Amino acid sequence: MEWGGDKMSPHLFDPVSPPANIWPQGQADVRAYIEGIAQHGPTHMAENVSAKWRALRSGGRVFPVTINDGEVGGSYVCLPHSAYILYAREELDLVDIGLLAPFMRGLIKLASPLLLGAGINKIVQLDNWLLSTNLHGDWAGEDISQIRTYLMAKYPKHILALRSLDDWSCPKLLSVCKDDGWVLLPSRQIWVTDDMKAEWTPRHSSKNDKRHFNKAKLSIEDITIMTTPDAERIAQLYYMLYVGKYSPLNPVFTPAYIKMTCEAGLFSYRCARDESGTIMAVSGALIRGDILTPPVVGYDTDRPQKEGLYRIACYLFNQQAMTQGLRVNGSAGAASFKRHRGAHARIEYSAFYVGHLPLRRRAVIKTLAVLLNRLAVPMMKRKQL
Repeated sequence: MEWGGDKMSPHLFDPVSPPANIWPQGQADVRAYIEGIAQHGPTHMAENVSAKWRALRSGGRVFPVTINDGEVGGSYVCLPHSAYILYAREELDLVDIGLLAPFMRGLIKLASPLLLGAGINKIVQLDNWLLSTNLHGDWAGEDISQIRTYLMAKYPKHILALRSLDDWSCPKLLSVCKDDGWVLLPSRQIWVTDDMKAEWTPRHSSKNDKRHFNKAKLSIEDITIMTTPDAERIAQLYYMLYVGKYSPLNPVFTPAYIKMTCEAGLFSYRCARDESGTIMAVSGALIRGDILTPPVVGYDTDRPQKEGLYRIACYLFNQQAMTQGLRVNGSAGAASFKRHRGAHARIEYSAFYVGHLPLRRRAVIKTLAVLLNRLAVPMMKRKQL
C-alpha cells in the first residue's frame, strides 16, 4: 500500500508493514531503530517494557509512538504510574527528606489508586524512544496541535503524552505544548552542561577522572562493529548499574537492543577494556543536534570501588562530548558527582493532554501537576536531587 496522503498531515503506521513512501529521506538511523524494535517487539529489546509500537509521520519527521492500555508495573519509560508512584516510593527509601518522609509516603499511597482509577497508564506517548531521556532534536513542536487532534480522534479514551521536556534542550517545544493546553507534570531534576571545554575540562574532579583513567590498565575503544559477546557484556554491565544498583523500573535493555542500536548507527558505544580484552566500563551515547545523552552507562559493580569504574564510564561520554563540541544532558541521579564536574540543574517535565477526557480523569491529572509543582519541585531543588 502506498501512502498517498498530504505529506504534512500526521499519519500513524505500523513499522512492520509501512505504506510505500512513508519514510522521508535522510533518516536512516531513525528508521533502522524504529523498524528494529518493531520487528521483534519492545519486550525483546527491553525486558520490562510492554507496549504497542508504532510510528507517526508528520511533515518531514517520523516519531516513535508507544500505546498502553492500562498495564501496571513495567518500566517508567511507558507507564507514568511507575514513574510517579513506584519509582517515587523507591526514592523515598534512598533519599533523606527528614520529617517530610511519612507525609510523602502517605501521599503516594493515597495517590496510587487515584491515578490508576484515572487511567494514567491508558496512554499514547509521542516521540518515545524507550529511554530515560528522550532527546527531541530540532523539533520545535510547530505541528503539535495537528498531531494532538489526529491522535485524539484515533485514541479518544487515552491520555496523550510527551516526556523529557525542559527549557534547556527544547524550550520551544515545551512552550508550544503549554500554549496548546497540555498539562506539564514535573518528572525529575536533570543535570546538564552547556560548554564542556569551559565547564567540564577545568574542574578538579574532571582532571582527577582523567588521571585515574591514565593510571588504570585499561584501553578505550570506539566500537564500530558490535559482536554478540560484546553486546552481552555491555547489557550485563548496564544491568549491574541501572537495574541492580539503581532500580528495576529502569528499562532492562537486552543484548539484542545493544546490538541493534549500534548497527542502526543511533548510539555510539565507547568502552574501556582491561588487558585481557574484557569490557570493564562502557557508555552508549545518543546524539541529536548539538546534545549528547548517555542512555547506556555501565561498569563491573563487582570490582572494588577504588578502581573508579563509574568515574571511567562517565569519562568516556564526557570526553566524547568535549571532543565533538557537544552539550551534555546527563539525565538525573548522582547529583553531587555531576555538579562537581560542571553540570547544573534543570527541571524536566512530561506534557499530558487530557482535554478530551472526562472531568474526573482531567481533575486527577491536573491535581497531580499542582502537587508536583508545589511539593516535589521545591524539594528536588532544595535537596539537589
